Amino acid sequence: MRVSIPSPYLIEAREITKMYTIGDRQIRVLDNLSLFVKDGEFLVVEGKSGSGKTTLLSILSGLDRPTTGRVFIEQKDITDKKEDDLAPLRNRMIGFVFQSFHLVPSLTAIENIMFPAELKHDPDARKKANMLLKRVSLDSRSDNFPHQLSGGERQRVAICRALINNPKIIFADEPTGNLDTQNGRAVLKLLIELRKERQTTLVLATHNFEIADMADRMIILQDGRITGFNGDETHPD
Repeated sequence: MRVSIPSPYLIEAREITKMYTIGDRQIRVLDNLSLFVKDGEFLVVEGKSGSGKTTLLSILSGLDRPTTGRVFIEQKDITDKKEDDLAPLRNRMIGFVFQSFHLVPSLTAIENIMFPAELKHDPDARKKANMLLKRVSLDSRSDNFPHQLSGGERQRVAICRALINNPKIIFADEPTGNLDTQNGRAVLKLLIELRKERQTTLVLATHNFEIADMADRMIILQDGRITGFNGDETHPD
């Protein structure tokens, strides 16, 4: 009788390749890449623009599909799942923080934060959103629309939105890219603090080497391949 051994990895990407066709050309964005992330880990994916960071995060989270290879979350293969199955999984398990904030302009700060919880029909959505706003010192701005907020304030709202369903994983794609140095450092510090408080796995893509010093581990992405790492190189035995 075969005994199933639980995997120590929350996220597993096995031999991922991603190709895009533009006209008569095929562009290889990810090239036979494998990556394994432990539960509770803070992983930085570092690389220059065009290295494949955003594509990798999109595939790990189920927002995009690999051309070849498999992706597992909690040992469940999500590679071929339909969008109707992926959407509730993402809403329950995954939070996103984007470089461009991606707030809904017609919703107030608190409404933007509440939105993922309301999709789950959470009766405590407003209460949780208010608590998060207070935690990030924006409770006085709850009724402001995104255009009435500074860049740093908008990113703090986006972090609250990512956290409202208490996800197991946060994917952050260049979360300080549109902020000045001071606001960028403040937002990054907040994101790391909240991740520790909630014991959330954080996968953060950046081109800033300084951020790697704060992480458990860093991988360096170049031309769709992992070309280096800092910290323990996590891989299956």
